[in-house]
Amino acid sequence: MEGQGAYGRRAGHAEGETYLADSRPEEQLGELGEEDDMRQNEKYQSVPEEDQGLDLDDSKLAGDIGYDDGDSILLNQTSSKGPLHSKLGPYFHDGQRRVDYVLTYHVEKDPRSRHSSSKTFVRSLRESLSRSFRRSRTDSCPPEDPEIAAQEQRLDYHEDDLRFRRDEFEHKLMDMGLEVEKEEGNKIPGVGFLKIHAPWNVLCREAEFMKLKMPTKKKYDVSTGSNVVEKINLFIHKVTAPLYPKVEENRVQTEKHLSYPFSREKQHLFDLSDRDSFFNSKIRSSIVYEIIKRTKCTKSKYTMGISSLLANGVYTSAYPLHDGDVEGVNVEPNDRKLLYEEWASYSIFYKYQPIGLIRKYFGEKVGLYFAWLGVYTQMLIPAAIVGVIVFLYGCATVDDNIPSMEICDERNNITMCPLCDRACSYWKLTEACGTARASHLFDNTATVFFSIFMALWATMFMEHWKRRQMRLNYIWDLTGFEDEEEELKNHPRAEYEFHVMQKNLKKEAASKPRKKKLTCTDRMPAYMTILIMMVFLIFVTFSIVFGVVLYRISIKTALHMSSTSTFRSNVRATVKTTAAVINLIIIIIMDEIYGVVARWLTVMEVPKTDKSFEERLIFKAFILKFANAFTPIVYLAFFRGRLIGRPGNYFYVIGSYRMEECAHAGCLMELCIQLCITMLGKQLIQNNLFEIGIPKLKKLIRRRKSKRDSKQEEEFYRTLASHEKDHFLNPYVGLNPEYMEMIIQFGMVTLFVASFPLAPLFALLNNVIEIRLDAKKFVTEFRRPIGARAKDIGIWYNLLRGLSKVAVIVNAFVISFTSDFIPRLVYQYVYSPDGTLHGFINHTLSYFNVTDFQPNTDPLDPLHLGYRVDICRFKDYRDPPWSDTPYELSREFWNILAARLAFVIVFQNVVMLMSDFVDWLIPDIPKDISVQIHKEKNLIVELFMKEEQGRRLLHKRQSNQSPQQPRSRPPSQIQTNNR
Repeated sequence: MEGQGAYGRRAGHAEGETYLADSRPEEQLGELGEEDDMRQNEKYQSVPEEDQGLDLDDSKLAGDIGYDDGDSILLNQTSSKGPLHSKLGPYFHDGQRRVDYVLTYHVEKDPRSRHSSSKTFVRSLRESLSRSFRRSRTDSCPPEDPEIAAQEQRLDYHEDDLRFRRDEFEHKLMDMGLEVEKEEGNKIPGVGFLKIHAPWNVLCREAEFMKLKMPTKKKYDVSTGSNVVEKINLFIHKVTAPLYPKVEENRVQTEKHLSYPFSREKQHLFDLSDRDSFFNSKIRSSIVYEIIKRTKCTKSKYTMGISSLLANGVYTSAYPLHDGDVEGVNVEPNDRKLLYEEWASYSIFYKYQPIGLIRKYFGEKVGLYFAWLGVYTQMLIPAAIVGVIVFLYGCATVDDNIPSMEICDERNNITMCPLCDRACSYWKLTEACGTARASHLFDNTATVFFSIFMALWATMFMEHWKRRQMRLNYIWDLTGFEDEEEELKNHPRAEYEFHVMQKNLKKEAASKPRKKKLTCTDRMPAYMTILIMMVFLIFVTFSIVFGVVLYRISIKTALHMSSTSTFRSNVRATVKTTAAVINLIIIIIMDEIYGVVARWLTVMEVPKTDKSFEERLIFKAFILKFANAFTPIVYLAFFRGRLIGRPGNYFYVIGSYRMEECAHAGCLMELCIQLCITMLGKQLIQNNLFEIGIPKLKKLIRRRKSKRDSKQEEEFYRTLASHEKDHFLNPYVGLNPEYMEMIIQFGMVTLFVASFPLAPLFALLNNVIEIRLDAKKFVTEFRRPIGARAKDIGIWYNLLRGLSKVAVIVNAFVISFTSDFIPRLVYQYVYSPDGTLHGFINHTLSYFNVTDFQPNTDPLDPLHLGYRVDICRFKDYRDPPWSDTPYELSREFWNILAARLAFVIVFQNVVMLMSDFVDWLIPDIPKDISVQIHKEKNLIVELFMKEEQGRRLLHKRQSNQSPQQPRSRPPSQIQTNNR
């Protein structure tokens, strides 16, 4: 049999030989006018029979998992047919075998630092243990500096060690049945590629181990309910047909393949007519990743898996390949190109997402994220419409609002007390006219009903997502995934095993019994560190908010003392806006810091499984980032203006800093400004700067380093193979940043919606862009992720549910304590002489005698208004100075406080009850899906019953025919036997 190598054919060798890497010079490759570099590639040459068995005996994994040694192939001998695909595509150099996974590693650019020829695995093992730290030099070489020579020897030893680990790991991969092809320094200097291909027998074996559900030949009709429901669904689908992408996966399914976990013994149940497409590229890469993940290097001091090899620089990256290019004249049709055209384009923002194709290409975990994001964005449409209606209602009624009319009425001639000590003077209430009118846009009767609506909306959203998730589980054949997930829960991480091994080594040194797990005592130092760090970081967040408060106080005083009239007239607007922008910048910076710290703390904790690691990381990051984003907002909503004291007895911090108070119309307007700037700024900067600007900046820097212009860069890019193009893409970092961004946005939309009814509208506009932006990142800028399976969105659902419950309580307190809704209601129905809001402003203002100011706190310019002031007003419910209890809290204060607390209790319980009723009313599983799941189980039982009956009939026929066989023999044969 003739064996065909990766970079050339080698004939005349013995049958059954195994091939290992040997280097030879490759053809020179010119780089667009630059000086050509001589590169070296890898081909495979035979190893003597006595050397082949040495390492196979050391690796017992092949026998442990139960497959034949015949599956152990380094490079499968391929047929003599010509290439079927382009050499630049995701295939080996023979153009037939697909590259399912790629490992990259560093290679020396200087030929002197590399071996003249790479050794076989056995020779590498022997020489790496016995070789001295000295390389032989030719006599013609001039003498070198000893320090430089020693440094080169140390570098050579390090490279030899890395090469030794790579050789062992690659040999283990080949023992597992994978086929590999090496390529070093072809067009990207200093980078070597190990291309991995899984042959058919390996795919079948691993698919059976992983219990992958694959479609069988059996089909059945999918019913969507009664005839009326089916007709309604068809009508809706026809009407909305222009909104669906032009992909096969989004068509209405009238029949479905019955799926069953793949089994080599039951291959006849599956349609294997086209083996190349039976396992798609996503499944193939997942299978190879599972093999790589459980392959270990055992000849080094510590057992090392792929995670440890990547961490120690043995390999620099690991990734599956994209299906092909997305742009170009001669680009072959592929799923990636289809996703680019029908999903990752801003021009089709109004269309639904091709969720089925996303799942097929990226896997269930990514598919569920984009399905959830689509449902969330879709549900924001009614919330945005109602929010706009509430805002328009405020605009329409602002001229009829009696409290704001009284504030703007100059005939009232109300003189207010100074807003700060010494620098500030008395001022007219009419100066707050603009703020009062603006506050009415968000603080009106409709806001209360909008808060109730949003609480019910959050419940409806959660229920709608649960039903959508269950439907996707059925369509994607994930209904029985819980059992497989339970099996994976106890699979330990490589880092966990490493720490257990270190612990056992210490136990052995101390002659103590070994343990197989880390106990709570082992983790206690990490737990204490995590607790202290989390408390410290939250304290840092509070300190930052307090620092911004001091900034507002000091800048307000400075502006009041300014000699420029423009500054003095716009003090409030300047202070509010600049403080909100400072908060925004701090939030964005601290977000990045907290993300890094949360990962560091989670690594220190050493969780046992990948799922546990992810959940603990998410929880820590959520706590820190949630506190970072919402602490300034919580301060404005519930604390500002509450702890200020009164004129003549103000509350001071850090010496002479007087705590700031709210404007006369309340803090709701400032809360709205803070929410608006934080929400819009965070989304705008994170989306445009971090997600678009930074990748483009990296691309520009890489182009500058390559010293090519854009045209030369494009020409060079066209000559690269698929694995080389994907090497330049950004590494996939997971879905946690995307989920976190949306969870914080969900909090902005629901928690303080009573103060900002336009939040759903801004979230909707952002998400429409976010979907296409994320799509473009996943398709064109990120390396392809591993197709991870998942049946739900995990801990994110619990966080969403918790936020929706907390939102009810927060909105109840915002309406009750931050807005003037309850004081207006109490005044209208208890204190108003005519049952209207006339006189409400005067009712909310208390009196203060200016002679009661503390020393050095009265205004420097008491005649600022042109007349002497004896009595000034301030917003609070206190007894007047001429009463028996001057400046004490009045009876009205306690009545309104009781009404506020009563409103919180009633609002919270009523809305919670309504939400629970909606939750109970809507079933988690759609009725048609439950019917189809039950039908599918029955069909599987029926299929296997028929198969069993067929076997019995066949066995019965064979048993009936066996005694008749001698009678059917020819007479001549009978005579011969009788002889």
